[in-house]
Amino acid sequence: MDDVPDTSDTPGEEAFDEEDLSAEEEDLPPVEELLRAAVAGVGGAERPGQVTMAKAVRNAIENDEHVAVQAGTGTGKSLAYLVPALRHAIESDSAVVVSTATIALQRQLVDRDLPRLSGSLADHLPHEPQFAILKGRRNYLCRYKLTAAWPDEEQDQLFDAREVSATGRMVQRIQEWAEETETGDRDELVPGVNEQAWRQFSVSAKECLGAQRCPSGPECFAEQARERAGQVDVVVTNHALLAIDAMEEFAVLPEHDVVVVDEAHELVDRVTSVVTDELSEITVSTAVRRVGRVIEQGVADRLQEAGEDLKALLSAAPPGRLDQLPQVLGVTLSVLRDAAFACLTAMGSRGGDMWGGSKKDDPEGAGQRKAAFTALDEVHDTAVRILEAFGGDSEVDRAEVVWLEGATDRRPALLKVAPLSVGGMLRDKLFADRTVILTSATLALGGTFDGMARQWGLGPARPSGDDPTSAQRPAEPTNAPDTPKTGDPRDQEARGGTGTAKTGNQRDRDSHSGTGAAKAGDQRDQESHSGTGDGSGQKRKAWTGLDVGSPFDHARSGILYIAKHLPQPGRDGLPKEYLDEIAELIEAAGGRTLGLFSSMRAAKAATEALRERIGMPLLCQGDDSTSLLVKQFAEDPATCLFGTLSLWQGVDVPGPSLSLVIIDRIPFPRPDDPLASARQRHVAARGGNGFMAVAATHAALLLAQGTGRLLRGQDDKGVVAVLDPRLATARYAGFLRDSLPPFWTTTDPTKVRAALRRLTTTPA
Repeated sequence: MDDVPDTSDTPGEEAFDEEDLSAEEEDLPPVEELLRAAVAGVGGAERPGQVTMAKAVRNAIENDEHVAVQAGTGTGKSLAYLVPALRHAIESDSAVVVSTATIALQRQLVDRDLPRLSGSLADHLPHEPQFAILKGRRNYLCRYKLTAAWPDEEQDQLFDAREVSATGRMVQRIQEWAEETETGDRDELVPGVNEQAWRQFSVSAKECLGAQRCPSGPECFAEQARERAGQVDVVVTNHALLAIDAMEEFAVLPEHDVVVVDEAHELVDRVTSVVTDELSEITVSTAVRRVGRVIEQGVADRLQEAGEDLKALLSAAPPGRLDQLPQVLGVTLSVLRDAAFACLTAMGSRGGDMWGGSKKDDPEGAGQRKAAFTALDEVHDTAVRILEAFGGDSEVDRAEVVWLEGATDRRPALLKVAPLSVGGMLRDKLFADRTVILTSATLALGGTFDGMARQWGLGPARPSGDDPTSAQRPAEPTNAPDTPKTGDPRDQEARGGTGTAKTGNQRDRDSHSGTGAAKAGDQRDQESHSGTGDGSGQKRKAWTGLDVGSPFDHARSGILYIAKHLPQPGRDGLPKEYLDEIAELIEAAGGRTLGLFSSMRAAKAATEALRERIGMPLLCQGDDSTSLLVKQFAEDPATCLFGTLSLWQGVDVPGPSLSLVIIDRIPFPRPDDPLASARQRHVAARGGNGFMAVAATHAALLLAQGTGRLLRGQDDKGVVAVLDPRLATARYAGFLRDSLPPFWTTTDPTKVRAALRRLTTTPA
């Protein structure tokens, strides 16, 4: 909700039509009146793009449709979706959910945007709007676990004595903080603590005893947060919890019919993380340790032996994607599955008034049993899921991908399984019965919303003639050569799975071989990549894509420089020509440079090679916490900052400290990335263009995010320099450039260096 002055040539400057937005006979003021009051209340100026977006959000809510809105930095998109969302919440007496990808945006909404907005609208609405933040249970301190005897956590993850000592100090800090915190929210513990320390004082939803059984239930932080969320107009949460709420059979969020997904470009990755499972020696040893307290040792020993076989196998196997299930791994997983099921059978009943056979007045026993069930479920269900991932007859029939991540100094080897697509799950569980507003500064890749829509599981957008806000929507391509072809429309539901994530102890276990288990992410179609139809027989809600532009004049404020004369990047590090180009650009800019590299290895190599050469302060990600490095970079215009992925999306430095963004290469996914490569092959097997649907779309999204670091304030000017010549020469270059802000573009290094020198000599 940054206050950017209006500009007369901003895209989307059409004012609200008086006919469209005339005040109807209703109790609440119309959206345009509330928006004006909100903008005035925060001391800003009404912006055309903001007005257009608010109108689109209002229309989507009223018509029970979805809308995807690309809104550039400075548009004021938070107000644009919060005002109509709040109006709907108060009118319908139901909560609206706002989901974000980052903690930073959550805090901005809860600490700044919503308090200011609520105060501004208090006199215009029946009551002052109320709001709350809600996170997953793991994010809250468990009062019962602070004092109760609880199964040992994964102590064997700590290999370094110094790390154990540091974790011990963190544990002590948590215990001291627990005496004074009012929310129990982990994010309020500053400085933060590592995962090993925090897990000793938190529980997952599956491990929780429940408010009725837990002795600390009445004062439970997580339950208090849920209670607050059930009494407000706007609930702020994250994409992971939104996905869990949509997939599980029980509600996590308050009842709602409208969802705003901010930072929507991150939705698919966050949901994929939620439905990705893993197996390792730690997963099994944790289950053995927990179940050993409550069943006969001989049954637990079978599981321990199976876990030792898995450990030996994974430690000797090469990392990478598994296209076929090796026989020895299949046998090992089958033995592990059966051993886990034997333990589950020995555990007995789970439910009823007596939790798992433990009396209600024995919460310690109940806690041990539930922790054991949770750990056994994880082992059993993940083994089943991996075995079933190889059930398809061909590449087209595959719904999931399995890969092995090699061991590191901090953890053992991991066997992981993830869905090839989450589009069907999102379509069925999120978009089917809610109005969803999706927004970000980066959604229209290659000039169209098609790529993101496929990933979300949405069908074709509503024809522009039926779209009341179609003036700003990029045209939908027909038979575009760089988009995936329509794939096989056959319904995959017959192969098992409903698109829901597994629900652990809630699922029917009439067969321990897994036929009763729903595979996470198993889709009825692979629409998110191949563009097929629904296949479910359900009528989809209409959706519209809308680009409201940006208040920045990109062509006058920024230059996109493509170093066409440089050699193509190779695999052996940064070529000497790249280092020379970086040094010359930094010298011309007088520092003021953010270097975005495709790998940490490249960032560190460039830092080492240039630190003495350029004669200016040069910081590298990893030298200190990222937040401190960004702060130091912003405070000194002569300083440069080099880094990798988190800087591509996480840096907001308006003003003279940032005049040059350097990108070393097009950020395609690594060729050995198991999930991206499997998705690419799957699209190709279904007759689509796998490279464009997966690799190019991934690169376009990151490029757009990276170039978006340049202009953060109305007076900002500068250069985005992409050293990779393929952005000018490759056949897919047009698609990538169409995904970027409309900067003035050149391949002439002389013009660029001259422009940078002028910026350094022009008074602020």
